[in-house]
Amino acid sequence: MLKPIILKLLAREERKLGASLDYVRHILRTSLRAFFKFGKVLPLSEYRRVLPVDAHFTARLVATRDEDCGSCVQIEVNLARKAGMSAALLKSVLAQQPDDLPLDLANVYQFAQAVVEARDDEDLRQKMRERYGEEGLVELALAMAVCRLFPVVKRTLGYAKSCSLVEVSIDGAA
Repeated sequence: MLKPIILKLLAREERKLGASLDYVRHILRTSLRAFFKFGKVLPLSEYRRVLPVDAHFTARLVATRDEDCGSCVQIEVNLARKAGMSAALLKSVLAQQPDDLPLDLANVYQFAQAVVEARDDEDLRQKMRERYGEEGLVELALAMAVCRLFPVVKRTLGYAKSCSLVEVSIDGAA
């Protein structure tokens, strides 16, 4: 009785995100308990309190792009557009052109890139602290870490087998 309700909610979420959640259905079919444990991550994936939208999604896009080349990046783009990030900024991030970004966002981009490449860059970390405070640095850490979870789960379960073209719309819809 619970699974049909959850399946309807997943379909609604797919429309909102603009991407398939078949891997979540797989988890649901396999283990209701695992599904509910996985669901506990979702509030963390949406957490943003002090970071500006553009900084938050720049970091998330860099981290997601490092793990995925398709639907997870598309979801991040769709969420960023809905949150108000401009298409121009998104295109610069996706094209890996931090020099085309405003200085604050270029620093976020470069810091996120250093993190995903496992390079310790104390100078950039200090710039993040100075610009966004310690709470902002924590938010960057959580944003980058949690968005990498989804591509790993999808790849492990066999739902991320091919890359797809990421689209950035002008009006916010994918």
